[in-house]
Amino acid sequence: MESEASAGQAPNLAQAAASKLSHLGDRTKQLGSAMQDPARQNRIILVIVCVVLLLDNMLYMVIVPIIPDYLEGLQAAAAHAHLPPPPAHGNSSNATWPPRAVAAAAADNFDVQIGVLFASKAIVQLLVNPLSGTFIDRVGYDIPLVIGLSIMFLSTLMFAFADNYASLFVARGMQGIGSAFADTSGIALIADRYTEEAERSKSLGIALAFISFGSLVAPPFGGVLYEFAGKRVPFLILAAVCLADGVMCLAVLKPFSNRERANMPVGTPIYRLMLDPYIAVVAGALTICNIPLAFLEPTIAKWMEETMHATQWQMGMTWFPAFFPHVLGVFLTVKLAARYPHLQWFYGAIGMVFIGASSCTVPACKNFGELMVPLCGICFGIAFVDTALLPTLGFLVDVRHVSVYGSVYAIADISYCVAYAMGPVAAGKIVHDLGFVQLNLGMGLANVLYAPALLLLKNVAQMRPSYSERNMLLEDGATGLYDTIKMEQEEKKRKGLCATLDENGVETFVRRSFSEEESSGGEYA
Repeated sequence: MESEASAGQAPNLAQAAASKLSHLGDRTKQLGSAMQDPARQNRIILVIVCVVLLLDNMLYMVIVPIIPDYLEGLQAAAAHAHLPPPPAHGNSSNATWPPRAVAAAAADNFDVQIGVLFASKAIVQLLVNPLSGTFIDRVGYDIPLVIGLSIMFLSTLMFAFADNYASLFVARGMQGIGSAFADTSGIALIADRYTEEAERSKSLGIALAFISFGSLVAPPFGGVLYEFAGKRVPFLILAAVCLADGVMCLAVLKPFSNRERANMPVGTPIYRLMLDPYIAVVAGALTICNIPLAFLEPTIAKWMEETMHATQWQMGMTWFPAFFPHVLGVFLTVKLAARYPHLQWFYGAIGMVFIGASSCTVPACKNFGELMVPLCGICFGIAFVDTALLPTLGFLVDVRHVSVYGSVYAIADISYCVAYAMGPVAAGKIVHDLGFVQLNLGMGLANVLYAPALLLLKNVAQMRPSYSERNMLLEDGATGLYDTIKMEQEEKKRKGLCATLDENGVETFVRRSFSEEESSGGEYA
């Protein structure tokens, strides 16, 4: 009887398993079809890029409370191992141990090591960005994004298990290489997927909010986990998130399957984009507006300790409240740009004035509460400048060049890197030679004086491309059958004539609006 019962249960179990597998297959098919919906796919891509930017900026700032203390311990252990033993008798009561000259040299060397380590990421990223921008224009946005995520994952693991300064330096440089590929391709991918100016401004604004959140939440995140769980835990958490984002990128973008690049336009070389006066004005504004943030981050903690005797938690939480005005600035700029898109240059100029005024008031603060106000003003102004000018770069490429965005957003990344590469190296020297007050006054004055230069962008909104992308590529005439047919079809479209495409019938070419005819998203996607 038992054997008959078990024999009867076996088919039931098999049927139940088959039913579950069938339901799972149906759900997988539904998920796959949902992923093919363009609008939904664009939202998923936006999430992927936002996580990339969040991870990069968290990894950039999470070492602020961790690495100085960790390196100090390594340096103290090394110095103790190499110093000769203290004198056992004689004038030992009047001697200082270790000798003052040795201690001073060790302190100076420690400061130099910290500055070089903090700046190395931006310096490497600055050097790699021209190459990564050109590479992105050649192969598309998906493969460089996967490459950047892979390098960032390896860099984060190296941070977790590094046990000396050399390995930390290599990990920091690898992060710069990964950021040059991941950040640039991610922002360019958003600009490519969202071709309408309002949607592009909104999407880039969301990405900028994640950049701000990553930069401001990373120091408390790293400090708390370092204190209670050790050095490795925060880096391992970031590595796990990076791995999950990479898997999602592979699943959604499928970068290595059925890629068609033959009909894609060739992007404008990066050196030609750098010579464009409008792009140069935008790049200069992005550099100057980020200088206060880049120069204050390595110097403000020491100034707070000397002038207002701030505690460690106050120095760690100084920048965190600035996240909220940054998000507010992004929100206001997106709303204003949707309503008055021709005033993007004005929003950037207002942001630079905010940054300049706030930077000049930082030295006047007497306590921790007062200091929060100008720091919030700086981040509010940076949100205005970035949210207004990053979409402007994409629009300038659309109307003056070819709508391929890798190189132009590599230029934007270079602008940021110039500020953050100079910050840890030059800020301390300026404070030592001139003083903290002069540093802030100079940064504020530079922002206020540069703001009128954005008047050169006043007429950008009225620009219109005179040729479609394919015609721009074929200025010297058609070189093949495909190009000849495309040029003939474009000519018939402009004249409102008909064109026979295949055996199914005749397609009547109707006049389209500017956004449909000149956009790069549909014809060459």
